Amino acid sequence: MKTYLIFFFLLIFSLMSKAQGTDTLYLWPDKVPGETGAKHPPVQTPNTSGEVTRLTDITDPAIMVFKPKGAANGAGIIVCPGGGYNILAIDKEGYEVAEWLNQLGFTAFVLQYRVPDKRDAALWDLQRALRLLRGQAADWQLDPDRLGVMGFSAGGSLAARASTRFSESTYTPVDKKDSLSSRPDFALLIYPAYLDEGKNRSLTPELRLSDDTPPQFLFGTADDRYGNSALVMAGALRDQKLPVTLHFLSEGGHGYGLRKGNIAAETWPGLAEKWLRQLLLKDNRQLIPR
Repeated sequence: MKTYLIFFFLLIFSLMSKAQGTDTLYLWPDKVPGETGAKHPPVQTPNTSGEVTRLTDITDPAIMVFKPKGAANGAGIIVCPGGGYNILAIDKEGYEVAEWLNQLGFTAFVLQYRVPDKRDAALWDLQRALRLLRGQAADWQLDPDRLGVMGFSAGGSLAARASTRFSESTYTPVDKKDSLSSRPDFALLIYPAYLDEGKNRSLTPELRLSDDTPPQFLFGTADDRYGNSALVMAGALRDQKLPVTLHFLSEGGHGYGLRKGNIAAETWPGLAEKWLRQLLLKDNRQLIPR
């Protein structure tokens, strides 16, 4: 029994070490805006179906840092897991994606934003993360003008909101870092949800497009119950003559991450890599190692 317990705790420690990358940065130094309860660690739900780790009840938002093991390219991407704004599919749409981005030379930051049912607070958390990383760009050897966001499902909604509402003062500043820009330099929305909540399934009203809206990469499938979101967002960007790339497959469903065995999961990473390479090479700065 004693041997079993030692093995169990070593296994848990190993999994936690892998999941946490190299560093965990908490977003709010003192009181978390909008929170009435005390800060505490995220709660893992008992539901592990689909071999997915789900977190909820987040009161102390954080970003978990994943640094490339090889050459870094100087760009960073904040990864926003999905989960219907109720939970975070933290491994399938967070840690695993971060490790893939590391292989491309990106420094990845997995965002633990507030859930459940805290859409406004989730936006504040992402905006704060963008500002915090810009303020500490030198610490992570990042170009502060090469900081993007990537989101899945509800995380795609969150990334779209951050990409269209960066000119707003959504929360009361807490320190000097809040004077920095919260505009992502680019956004990747993978099977995004909730972007078509306008009249007759049109663009969600809070998504306000402008000439400063950053370039967008969208991926979805026809058999996804939220598939209209990607189509509506891409159409709205196109109508405004804003840079957008849309890929849409006939099948793949929803919530596949980049795990093997699903045609959509095996397709979007290569397309996203190509898009990132083309986008970040436009100014002749080669940011993705060949």
